[in-house]
Amino acid sequence: MARVPDMTVSDLREADRDLLKRNIALHRALANSPNGARAFSGLGQFIRYGSVLDARLRELAILQVGWLARSAYEWSHHVKIGFDFGVTGDDIRALIAESDGRGSALDPLAKLVLQAAREAYAGPGISEATFGKLRAHLDNERLVDLVLVIAFYCGVVRVLASLDIRVEPEYQPYLDRFPLPA
Repeated sequence: MARVPDMTVSDLREADRDLLKRNIALHRALANSPNGARAFSGLGQFIRYGSVLDARLRELAILQVGWLARSAYEWSHHVKIGFDFGVTGDDIRALIAESDGRGSALDPLAKLVLQAAREAYAGPGISEATFGKLRAHLDNERLVDLVLVIAFYCGVVRVLASLDIRVEPEYQPYLDRFPLPA
């Protein structure tokens, strides 16, 4: 169980009930701080709906962070979301191979995005060499959007872990299909 109560629509002021229009465990926990939930959601909404970064690359970057953090919640949610945005089962298996230092058939840009996510996750950020290679494929707007995606999800996995947010039953099949290492 999460370390803070699951908020319901009836727990919230009328003006804050929209915070649970997507009624997932993370949002129910964040709604304990309506202003914080709204700020958190703002960047998340930009990443999903306003970014010019290719959606498949975005999801691969998020999945890489979720894999590295061993975040069952983030991983299961973005396996599902990734499928909605063009990520395939082969892409996920390739991400796992790349994470383990094995090669894969991923395209060169996808490999660079995964490498950037691994470097930023390890800290403090994407290396000069990797950033230079990304620059050959992405314009400045897409580079900034990629950095925002990776950095935001590095934060998201820490929020999930700190609040002990658990995977909802409807997302468990994605975790079962692509389990995290023990």
